[in-house]
Amino acid sequence: MSVARLRRAARESVSGLPRAFWWLWTSTLVNRLGAFVATFMALYLTIDRGYSASYAGLVASLHGLGGVVSSLGAGVMTDRLGRRPTLLIAQSATAASVALLGFMQDLVAIAAVAFLVGMASNASRPAVQAMMADIVRPADRVRAFSLNYWAINLGFAVSSVSAGFIAEFSYLAGFLIEAGMTAVCAVLVFLKLPESRPRRAAQEKAADEVGLGTVLRDGRYMAVVGLSFLVAVVFQQGSIGLPVAMGQAGFTPADYGTAIALNGVIIVVLQIPVTRFIERRDPRRLLMISSLLAGYGFGLTAFAGSVGVFALTVCVWTLAEIVNAPTQTSLVVRLSPVHGRGRYQGMYTLSWSLAALVAPLMSGLVIDRFGAAWLWGLCAVVGMVAATGYGALMRRPAAAGAANTAEAATPAATTGAAEVSASRSSAGGSPG
Repeated sequence: MSVARLRRAARESVSGLPRAFWWLWTSTLVNRLGAFVATFMALYLTIDRGYSASYAGLVASLHGLGGVVSSLGAGVMTDRLGRRPTLLIAQSATAASVALLGFMQDLVAIAAVAFLVGMASNASRPAVQAMMADIVRPADRVRAFSLNYWAINLGFAVSSVSAGFIAEFSYLAGFLIEAGMTAVCAVLVFLKLPESRPRRAAQEKAADEVGLGTVLRDGRYMAVVGLSFLVAVVFQQGSIGLPVAMGQAGFTPADYGTAIALNGVIIVVLQIPVTRFIERRDPRRLLMISSLLAGYGFGLTAFAGSVGVFALTVCVWTLAEIVNAPTQTSLVVRLSPVHGRGRYQGMYTLSWSLAALVAPLMSGLVIDRFGAAWLWGLCAVVGMVAATGYGALMRRPAAAGAANTAEAATPAATTGAAEVSASRSSAGGSPG
């Protein structure tokens, strides 16, 4: 491909999105550039503090439990209180709790504060996803979610390498730097992002119709949530099972940081071109392929004995992420009613929070009792089950098309987005 064509493709990938989206994107990037704690937490507990893999798994599970508790509550807050207030509360609380976690010494205190960090950090996700759906046209959402995911992984690629070396110097510095970067995100939200939810009168009217019970009775949507949970359990092993297994095999934090950084680097390089390639293809087939790649990618880790081979397995399951992320997120938005986006996104976030609760317990117990090879084999099985589930669920693609039609027929979906874009223009924002 010529340089001119590459430039044209890059322009088409970023053009036409509202200013508010770019401020939200910038906040995401800053947040992920400082995301050190999740990368080295397992190493911190098992290597620096000398605790068992089971205890590290317990702490990570309590972090996940905090996310479970906040998922649905944050979804309701997003619909009732608003996207912007929910983001401000979540990010401010995250900054404070992460800083506090760095000073904890007692076993119980570490576990308790990890729970608080999980609650605070997870509370922003429904608000971010709902705000993005509010401000971006339906036709541009796959591209917008892909760009946001690209920002997440650009930050992750930098922070993963940095985390390994920061950990060798001072774990406490990592906690404090992450707290500071999260505080910067809160400042960006406060200064640059006005509220984006649809008009108050329409929202209040719809609130009587869309509750958590409505979400739970939506069988097709809940099936998607369940399959998302299975895939998330597999992906969680990149930050839970993998560092513990590498640590037990004698590899250093810098070795793990180098291997896992490939995840972010590959996504940064391939996410946008791959999204352009897949955005009009059959989501059923894409979700099946990504589930299999995730399962088998982690399954191959059973045969890894060097940093190079670990890095190769990271490349395989990273391809699964590149395909899964925009496809799954776009499907979730399409199946969510406009005025219930916060609650629906909260339920979707719950699937990842439950995975963050289950995956550490699973990985810690399996590694301690049976060995890491059993964990990687289990990941392969879970990936196959998820692929089979997506194939069975989405045999009737017309249902997804009906969701699109319903959204297009809802005036608030486009009117609300247009009003938000207009308010951003008048208020002033980043260049879009």
